[in-house]
Amino acid sequence: MSTREVRGVTILGSTGSIGTTALRVLARQRERFRVAGLTAFENAALLQEQVAQTSPSYVGLVSAEGGAASWVRGSECLVDAATRDDTDIVLNAVVGSAGLDATLAALGAGKRVALANKETLVMGGELVARAARAGGGEIVPVDSEHSAILQCLSGRSRTEIRRLVITASGGPFRDWSGERIERATVADALRHPTWRMGRKITIDSATLANKALEVIEAHYLFGVPYDRIEVVVHPQSVVHSFVEFVDGSVMAQMGVPSMELPVLYALTHPERVHDAGVPPYDPTELSPLTFEQVRWDDFPALRLGMEAGRRGGAQPAVYNAANEEAVARFLEGRIPFGAIPRAIASALDALRDAPGDTLESLRAADRAARAHVKEIAGC
Repeated sequence: MSTREVRGVTILGSTGSIGTTALRVLARQRERFRVAGLTAFENAALLQEQVAQTSPSYVGLVSAEGGAASWVRGSECLVDAATRDDTDIVLNAVVGSAGLDATLAALGAGKRVALANKETLVMGGELVARAARAGGGEIVPVDSEHSAILQCLSGRSRTEIRRLVITASGGPFRDWSGERIERATVADALRHPTWRMGRKITIDSATLANKALEVIEAHYLFGVPYDRIEVVVHPQSVVHSFVEFVDGSVMAQMGVPSMELPVLYALTHPERVHDAGVPPYDPTELSPLTFEQVRWDDFPALRLGMEAGRRGGAQPAVYNAANEEAVARFLEGRIPFGAIPRAIASALDALRDAPGDTLESLRAADRAARAHVKEIAGC
């Protein structure tokens, strides 16, 4: 790409951890990219600072409180921002199911979607694939695990894949007994050993629900059946994923635990550009590298999500919605940590036959799962 081609980037969820990381990356790559639009949920003060630093042509705030009068208000701002003519790349860093509509709209408008919103593919993987085909858009993953797989597959046919191995840090409870995990506090669960992330995804890392979401996402991104996608615990978070090929060769993508690298690659794929912001990889400093089997019985949310993915239909959407609501109830102190997977299992069982072949039916399943969790949580 010529350095004279400056591409417009819109960030949905600019005040979150991925959004702020992306802005740091973009600040170092001004000869290639400009900030075309920013949206946030409710952090108007930080959004105002970002606007002053980047001068975007579009600013949206989902909440009605705070900010400048010129900002667009309400959830509709996500779709508006994602489909503007001055936007070439949409970085979707919205948390939760709210990101789905914006992804569908951006793909339908022919945009590249740098996707950090797992729930988009978990809820509506087939719909997203259809939107990309119809509109000519493309998805490039931002999650470090899927970015790693994409990089390992560069120039390779999908028919050459034997299996994908997604790594998991193990979260803060990797060495805890199942009984102790059951009684974990909010402070315990938010104490992640290697990554600094938002509250919801940090809890997902503690339950390993995030890995279930990533397995479903990998299924749709790379067209690999669920029985050929595995999870392994890797506490150092240096190897981000493996790809094993049919001849037995294994490729892994490695790097320091920094989201700046996959964010940059999602913007520049398939090219690589110089960036001084990511520290160099020192193999001696980051050694030793270890790998462990998942303790399935102590982290049931992972198995529940993978089973939901295999069943298909509305089950992945139910899993995602039930998890979101259960995590919210845990963060509010309404349910214990161990109740999160039990709430998910209850919703999956209650909505086992829910249809999921249209956007409307997926939304209905989402609403029903949330209502179910709220009911059993006494909310």
